[in-house]
Amino acid sequence: QVQLVESGGGLVQPGGSLRLSCAASEFRLDAYNTGWFRQAPGKEREGVSWIGRSNRTTYYADSVKGRFTMFRDNATNTVYLQMNSLKPEDTAVYFCAVSMTYSLTTRARDYNTWGQGTQVTVSS
Repeated sequence: QVQLVESGGGLVQPGGSLRLSCAASEFRLDAYNTGWFRQAPGKEREGVSWIGRSNRTTYYADSVKGRFTMFRDNATNTVYLQMNSLKPEDTAVYFCAVSMTYSLTTRARDYNTWGQGTQVTVSS
């Protein structure tokens, strides 16, 4: 069964760091474009970061640029989101998802396989 499993969320103080993981089963992540999205209570889901399947091009939302880094480890078939200098407004459930589109896309509707999400809470 095609599956994505996120982990690494938790409670962290402002200014702290977390590393989220997204592990895939039954398919290779480097064959697809992968995105991280997040959804805060009462807000719409928003894109955070994306990585291309072959050339590893990465895009970041303006709100996280310079603080978050997305990368893929092909040996472990896992995509990571390193989050530094976390802010209270980063609090959300974070999801990873894959897209079968040829070109890297940032639109959530182009992503058709999603993980269950992991909660990130930034609070003092």
